[in-house]
Amino acid sequence: MLLLPQPPPLFRFSASLRHPPPPSATPSTSPTITTSDPTLSLHSRHYDFSPLLHHLSTTTTTPTTTTTHSPTHLDPIDHHLVESYRAVPAGLWHALLKSLCSSPSTLSSASSLVSWLDRHRLCFSLELLYSILIHALGRSDRLYEAFLLSRETPLTPITYNALISACARCDDLEKALNLMSRMRRDGFLSDYINYSLIVQSLTRTNKADSTVLRKICDELESDMIELDGQLSNDLIVAFAKVGDCDRALMLLGDAQARGLTLKSATLVLLISALGGGGRISEAEAVFEEMKEQGLKPRVRAYNALLKGYVKVGSLRDAEAVFAEMGRSSVAPDERSYSLLIDAYNNAGRWESARIILKEMEMNNVRPNSYVFSRILASFRDKGEWQRSFLVLKEMRNNGVHPDRHFYNVLIDMFGKYNCLNHAMDAFEQMKMDGITPDTVTWNTLIDGHCKSGRHDKAEELFRLMEESGCPMCTTTYNIMIHSYGEQERWESVQRVLEKMKSQGLLPNVVTYTTLVDIYGRSGRFNDAIDCLDDMKANGLNPSPTMYNALVNAYAQRGLSEQAINAFRIMRADGIKPSILVLNSLINAFGEDRRDAEAFAILRYMKENDVKPDVVTFTTLMKALIRVEKYEKVPAVYEEMILSGCTPDRKARAMLRSALRYMKQTLAS
Repeated sequence: MLLLPQPPPLFRFSASLRHPPPPSATPSTSPTITTSDPTLSLHSRHYDFSPLLHHLSTTTTTPTTTTTHSPTHLDPIDHHLVESYRAVPAGLWHALLKSLCSSPSTLSSASSLVSWLDRHRLCFSLELLYSILIHALGRSDRLYEAFLLSRETPLTPITYNALISACARCDDLEKALNLMSRMRRDGFLSDYINYSLIVQSLTRTNKADSTVLRKICDELESDMIELDGQLSNDLIVAFAKVGDCDRALMLLGDAQARGLTLKSATLVLLISALGGGGRISEAEAVFEEMKEQGLKPRVRAYNALLKGYVKVGSLRDAEAVFAEMGRSSVAPDERSYSLLIDAYNNAGRWESARIILKEMEMNNVRPNSYVFSRILASFRDKGEWQRSFLVLKEMRNNGVHPDRHFYNVLIDMFGKYNCLNHAMDAFEQMKMDGITPDTVTWNTLIDGHCKSGRHDKAEELFRLMEESGCPMCTTTYNIMIHSYGEQERWESVQRVLEKMKSQGLLPNVVTYTTLVDIYGRSGRFNDAIDCLDDMKANGLNPSPTMYNALVNAYAQRGLSEQAINAFRIMRADGIKPSILVLNSLINAFGEDRRDAEAFAILRYMKENDVKPDVVTFTTLMKALIRVEKYEKVPAVYEEMILSGCTPDRKARAMLRSALRYMKQTLAS
């Protein structure tokens, strides 16, 4: 952060700097002067600091215990050293300190030197000395010592900046931001290097969010600090990583308008963020601007654009990117091929994906297990689990061995489609291949058996997971809480909760939502309300899903008053009602034969810009049939169609039922 002058070329440290004189040596040796002309400037003298450094290394005084007041008396050795080095220019002290700060092994000597110079008033630019040492301590992750050292000198812009830099380098963002606030209150302005370090730290530690970054930009604007190239790059990267592409694009335009040079990596990251967000036209524009600036796109830039085309399902454009890479002599890497394979799989062109695998082999790009796991995940998401055996065959043909991630995707696929025998076979094969199942593996297996109603097997796997020594996470316990709740084994639910807390794992929103759901569906509404209160007491905000579970539980039992009370509590907590909650409320009124209130919810939805879906209209039709108002059902069905909802099988069955009753009534 501080650019210090290099030491004069005539300044030297003797070999004794690295090899101090023996303890028997005395400081009687004066600093060595290598010229016989006393009229030469002081800057032409060569000083040997080894006696001083040896003396400092044998004293116990540290910079955190010394006082800045001048000493009242000196011992003979100290007195001789002070007199010997009194004529040393400040620049040489700075150079000596920088040399000592360059290695962690000599930092203690650097600290002792600053303390000694301060105590004897031998260097009048102490502020600079302290800032050099603070910087060095920060680079060595010795932030606590840097803060203790800062107490030895008044906080000035130089020492403020040194401390902020040290905090940012150590990723102690809270201290860095607090120091910047104090600096502003003291009437000083931080430099843009510190802002860069803080933004880099926010990005590196994944602590950045759009609000914090925008606040930093507002401060820069209010202080009229003009962004340099580095800070512009850092801010664009940070905003892109948090998904605030609008602000990243604004900063990009501003940087270009001022002629700043943007790094290729910055533009690639922005292209990736835009493509990942489906903003493919803007990603294309940044890609073209990159080429106009004379930056030749490398494989990472093409991959970023390719990712966007895969995201929006544009296979033709993805193929065009590959063609352009060939024309530009940019060789696709494993990531490029993986993305194109994703595009073909998403389009249902498995044979084309196989051709790409062959092309990889021809181009000496060996596919790994990740590529095949992406193919497998594509088949899983489309429900084509039978094709997993083709993927395994293709892997063997390419000499690729499945890794843990591949097996986890495979087990998840079989569990999702209730092929639990295949899932267990994959699990056993995984262990035979010498791959240790991780938390994801066990959770996927246990959850798959729970969802299939095989709670006994799920409990057995839970026990085996514990015996294997694999660490359990909150998700593991949430799965078992749901399993025991489905079986109404309330003592087991409490036992799992206690075990979870004993391992230092606190219940999260999913835990409480699961508890509210299982208690509500079992009619244990008091327990459900207690969970809601406990959650708030622990500082967690209830989610719309939780309230939907509670409202739906009341609805299933026709307890419309309790459902509407839960709805009011949800509104009081500042949660906007979702379509799921409102549909559950309609169902509650319908079950309670209160059709007028059910239609009042429909009006509420229209007034608050909540679009009714097919479930909304089907539930209203069911409410009308329950109170035998069959003649009103066709009008609701017609409104459903006019609103753009496609009637499903249940809606058509409701209409047929109403028409049949109406026909029977007319016939009688």
